[in-house]
Amino acid sequence: MTVTAYCPCKLCCGRLSNGVTASGKGVSANGGCFVAADASLPFGSRVSVPGYHQAMTVPVLDRGGKIKGHRLDVFFPSHFQAIQWGTRQLAVQVQSR
Repeated sequence: MTVTAYCPCKLCCGRLSNGVTASGKGVSANGGCFVAADASLPFGSRVSVPGYHQAMTVPVLDRGGKIKGHRLDVFFPSHFQAIQWGTRQLAVQVQSR
């Protein structure tokens, strides 16, 4: 998958930078470790992303306008951390529900 990163700032989230994910949970949910995915992965699905949160599974809690198909956006608390992540091609594990 193509894995990008974002934070809760206006640069990353635009007018939706209110600290609440599309699932209705705050950005502090799950200790601030979660991903945004398209609707093919329902909210609450769990994924393991190499290099993110020690590759432990994290929930899908958010959506993104540019997150379509085989893409994920991992959440970071700061813009600097999101920029440092960049864009990566990774073998993401999706946990069955």
